[in-house]
Amino acid sequence: MKFQRQAKILELIEHNEIETQEELSMRLRDLGYDTTQATVSRDIKDLRLIKILSPSGKYRYATSTQEAENSFVSRLQNIFRECVTGVDAAQNIVVIKTLPALASAAAMAIDAMRVPKVVGTISGDDTVFIVMRDNESALDFCEDTKNMLK
Repeated sequence: MKFQRQAKILELIEHNEIETQEELSMRLRDLGYDTTQATVSRDIKDLRLIKILSPSGKYRYATSTQEAENSFVSRLQNIFRECVTGVDAAQNIVVIKTLPALASAAAMAIDAMRVPKVVGTISGDDTVFIVMRDNESALDFCEDTKNMLK
């Protein structure tokens, strides 16, 4: 039961902004788990959950690895914005031009973003090729990238 409850806690905090132990306990009870605040407190300690500032300005529970990954992806996105000089599509392939020697950083950022329609990336010195699932996905990705670079 403990394993199932803790798995549900991880699922809840991944999909919801849960600010307090009481709120977490209430949500678990709503899902049929008979929990107390003390049990939830032990689970939080066992799972090594931390509180982070969410984009909405509230503090919420998160896993420490989740925060590290979010921080890493955020840093890569900043690097991506700084090194990309152009983007264009040819059929289902997106070509990204970067400053010299920064294509691998841009490709790493794209891979870390885990865009579902990206099949894969290949980088050279100042160029990244991105294979997309289809032509429409490539055009959408180009448009999103251009908007991000503004």
